[in-house]
Amino acid sequence: MPPLRPTPALSRPSIYELATSLLSPSTCHARIQSPRSIRAHSQLASVRTGCSAPLPRACVGASRRAFTQTTRARKAAPKSHDRGPVSSETTQTSFESMDVLGNTPAPGTAIDACLWDGFHLDNGYKVHGGSGALLVSGEVFEWKPWECNPDPKRMVNAKGQWEVGDEAWGLFKVVWPKPDLLIIGLGKDMRPLSPATRRYINSLGIRIEIQDTRNAAAQFNLLATERGVGSVAAAMIPLGWREGVGIKLAKGPAEGTEGADESLYL
Repeated sequence: MPPLRPTPALSRPSIYELATSLLSPSTCHARIQSPRSIRAHSQLASVRTGCSAPLPRACVGASRRAFTQTTRARKAAPKSHDRGPVSSETTQTSFESMDVLGNTPAPGTAIDACLWDGFHLDNGYKVHGGSGALLVSGEVFEWKPWECNPDPKRMVNAKGQWEVGDEAWGLFKVVWPKPDLLIIGLGKDMRPLSPATRRYINSLGIRIEIQDTRNAAAQFNLLATERGVGSVAAAMIPLGWREGVGIKLAKGPAEGTEGADESLYL
């Protein structure tokens, strides 16, 4: 009986070799050609199959190539988001081109342009001469809320809050039905609303939304088209309003700079 030959001890592959072979086999193509890498892969395959003898080099290379091709096939980006072949039907819905309000006409009081001294509306009416605009129930009114304050050239109180007298909202006491929402455009700058003004408007059963004039006009156009002019009202201050100065009639040099004309203000 021939003597038994001792089985050579299997050397364990390093953690780096295991991670490289398992997680990213496509990037270790160059490293796997070394004798140490081939031996590690064969030992790993023998451990998985339960055999003590290492696998042949050809088997290791074939299994590695098959695994790499399968991984690359799984990572290929899809050419289309459709689950099947591209359909030629004309009844498919494209959500990218869907416009819910596309066939809804804009209200006549929609704001087309915000000027320094007024507004241009969709129905052709123009508010100019430094007046604001009050849009209620499909009607437009020229509005000068600063005249309700003790100082007609200031609408910001000592705390930096926008505040006007209760007389500026007198129209909402007589109109019926009252709008659900009032959008206030405070001019070029955005400021907090004073608690007294907010409390008075809320006492009339009207909610408030404050923005600068440009964003307030865009929000009013959208909500008035969606809900109707009877549910949404707007109170707009012209962009040319300057605290302590008044309404700027035209866009020119800034206040206090050379070339500024005080006659441009009301």
